[in-house]
Amino acid sequence: MNDALSPKEIALHLRGAAPGVAIECIALTGSTNADLLQRLPQLEGPLLLAAEVQTAGRGRAGRSWLAEPHASLTFSLAWPFLRRDIAGLLGLPLAVGVAVAEALAGFGVAASLKWPNDVQLGEAKLGGILIETGVVRQPGRRQPWAVIGIGLNILLMPQSRAEIGREVAQMPQLLDRRNELLAALAARLAHTLASFDAAGFAPFADNWNRLHAHAGQMVRILDHGRVVQEGRAIGVDGSGCLLLDTPAGPVTIAAGDVSLRAMPDAAAVARS
Repeated sequence: MNDALSPKEIALHLRGAAPGVAIECIALTGSTNADLLQRLPQLEGPLLLAAEVQTAGRGRAGRSWLAEPHASLTFSLAWPFLRRDIAGLLGLPLAVGVAVAEALAGFGVAASLKWPNDVQLGEAKLGGILIETGVVRQPGRRQPWAVIGIGLNILLMPQSRAEIGREVAQMPQLLDRRNELLAALAARLAHTLASFDAAGFAPFADNWNRLHAHAGQMVRILDHGRVVQEGRAIGVDGSGCLLLDTPAGPVTIAAGDVSLRAMPDAAAVARS
C-alpha cells in the first residue's frame, strides 16, 4: 500500500537529524519551486515542501518534469546561506547530487551522477535537480537563498513512460517507504548544505567523481542542441566544472545551460 506523504511520519523517521528544517506536504500544486520562491520573504528558516502531484514541474532550461502522481518524490527545499552570496553557490547542484546519491545508497539504490544535475540508475535517468536562487532584503543586509527542487521516480506507469519518450529508471521497491526516503534525503541535504555554506563545493569533488556516471567515457557537450565540444570525461574540478580531455588538450566546461550526451567510444567500437 502506498502511504501518503506525511510531515508527522517524516519527522518520526528524521529523529531530529535535520534540526531547524520545517516540513510541509501538500496534495497538489503547480511547482514546489515556484511556491517557495514566492514565499521566501516570509520564511524564517529552511523549509522542505513536498507535493503528491505537481502540474507544472520544471527541469533545467524550462523543460517540463513529468512525475507519476502519488508514486514519485517531488519536493523543494528552501535554504538560506549565511556565509555565501549568490555567486558563491557555483557547484551547488553537484553537491546536492552527491547528497541524493548517498541517501539512496542507504536504501540499496546504487545511483550515479550525470553532470551537471541528473541522478541515474545504470544508463537511465532516475531523477533531476533544479536550483533557483533569490535574495531577500533585510535590514542592513541581503539574504541569499537557494530553492532546491528534486524529482525522483519511484514507480512509473506504462503511459507515463511512453509520454516521457526515453529510458527512465524507477525504484518500485521504495513505493511504501516514501516518507522514510524523504526523511533520509532531508537529513543528508541539511548536512550537505551546511557544509557547502562553510566550504563550497571543493570538499565534495572527490565524492562526486566517485559517483560519476561517465567517468572515462567519450561525451558531447551540447548548447541548445548544438555540439560545442567533444572529449573524454575526466571528472569535475573543485568548482564543479567538467574536465574534458580533447585532441586539443584539456578543456574546462562550466555548467550554464549546456547538456552532456554520451557518445560511442571509438576504441571500444574498434575492439568489438
